[in-house]
Amino acid sequence: MYRLLGFRHLKNRGGDASLDLFSSSNLSRFVHSLPFATVKAEEISGSWPAEVLNLVQGNWTSSSSWNTIPDPLNGESFIKVAEVDEKGIQPFVESLSQCPKHGLHNPFKAPERYLMLGDVSIKAANKLSLPEVSDFFAKLIQRVSPKSYQQAFGEVYVTQKFLENFCGDQVRFLARSFAVPGNHLGQQSHGFRWPYGPVTIITPFNFPLEIPLLQLMGALYMGNKPLLKVDSKVCVVMEQMLRLLHECGLPLEDVDFINSDGHTMNKILLEAKPRMTLFTGSSRVAEKLAVDLKGRVKLEDAGFDWKILGPDVHEEDYVAWVCDQDAYACSGQKCSAQSLLFMHENWSKSSLIDKLTGLAARRKLDDLTIGPVLTVTTEAMLDHMNKLLEIKGSKLLFGGEALQNHNIPAVYGAIKPTAVFIPLEEILNENNYELVTKEIFGPFQIVTEYKHNQLSLVLNVLERMHAHLTAAVVSNDPLFLQDVIGNSVNGTTYVGLRARTTGAPQNHWFGPAGDPRGAGIGTPEAIRLVWSCHREVIYDIGPLPQNWRTPQPT
Repeated sequence: MYRLLGFRHLKNRGGDASLDLFSSSNLSRFVHSLPFATVKAEEISGSWPAEVLNLVQGNWTSSSSWNTIPDPLNGESFIKVAEVDEKGIQPFVESLSQCPKHGLHNPFKAPERYLMLGDVSIKAANKLSLPEVSDFFAKLIQRVSPKSYQQAFGEVYVTQKFLENFCGDQVRFLARSFAVPGNHLGQQSHGFRWPYGPVTIITPFNFPLEIPLLQLMGALYMGNKPLLKVDSKVCVVMEQMLRLLHECGLPLEDVDFINSDGHTMNKILLEAKPRMTLFTGSSRVAEKLAVDLKGRVKLEDAGFDWKILGPDVHEEDYVAWVCDQDAYACSGQKCSAQSLLFMHENWSKSSLIDKLTGLAARRKLDDLTIGPVLTVTTEAMLDHMNKLLEIKGSKLLFGGEALQNHNIPAVYGAIKPTAVFIPLEEILNENNYELVTKEIFGPFQIVTEYKHNQLSLVLNVLERMHAHLTAAVVSNDPLFLQDVIGNSVNGTTYVGLRARTTGAPQNHWFGPAGDPRGAGIGTPEAIRLVWSCHREVIYDIGPLPQNWRTPQPT
């Protein structure tokens, strides 16, 4: 999905020494026993496979069917997931069905639960702030969704700060109501945020802790009973996080957790009929769910995200570094990753491309600054590149080769960071547009150039896109910014010299725009939008006007 470009926030707080505290090598000195943990991240292997269970109606349960997950770095079967098949869905259907539409709590029912969840957030935030706990989750994330330690730790950091944001009374503040005076004495209308009751959450592989945890807690805060499904390749991370939450006081019955294939999960949704489903993942599945569930969905689906470099050229080293991070951190497996870079002709005359080439060449498998692509094979990515290179005027800027000397299984992808140049006019060609704007969820981006008088063509490219998640406009020219912002849609748009597409922290909205089904994450506004609906209660208690009489019928 998104998240930290680096640890500037830690450096600002404590200098380089704070980075040393959280380095992987220094934390290896911790010999700890985490009471909640049932695995040790460093020991998960083909010889010592981890096991992942399901949670339903307050009980951890196994299954008659085990799915073995291949290690993305060497292909060994290193995780065994107890997957529920169609014959085993009934307990999950019943559990959701037992939750009423008015939820586990609401402003008129069990308000003490708001306080309980605030306390759980306090304890969980405190635990995640402990170096041995944050290191455990960072390394566990690295094992299942290989990325650099800094990127994995950044995910844990954002999750911990999110929990800090909703400690104590902050949970009940999410349910703040309002009142409006009525038309006569004794009448008032009150607006409340109301839960949906039984809900489901389906999340992808690329942020195995942050996305499911932030959405799960938002659902709970507002009074819902969630069933959580995380991509089986990475589900061990949230299984361990749920165990931590239980240790922090979350009732076991509050959340169900299921491992299954997509077909089985779809059957649960059709039978249990949850009042709302949050889906983060591919556009194809998102559109199917929207139909199957009759629109009762919130979606944060694919993002073919763009960045425009404006006419003012400044700080080339910094801009190049951010572009590299946006396109290739986490091997490009973020829904906010930079997919299309528009360079003003002034930037084309600079050393930007040379700098991007050099930065991409620094990435290596040894430290996971480049690594396995879990949803697109090497062959598929290179085939896509070759199709692009058939377009008139196209050229390979760098990359375009498979990684060498590794044991990444063929079911996954492994290529060098890649950039392909496509002329702007060819992107707008009807025969090319769909191909050029196809999202490749890996270390792959399109680069193009526009002249001073061609901004309208750039805006035309943006207007024709279907996904509107993140975007960046790198310029300090206020009139240029005004023009681009006013003629675009993306829900999370960064502007200015330091603009980026990735690296969203927990302190601002992250989500698409332009679609009424769009979901947000992380902020009070996002939680209220996704996990509650509006309910109006109108008090009209009298008294009646003096000498009132029954009027004539109307």
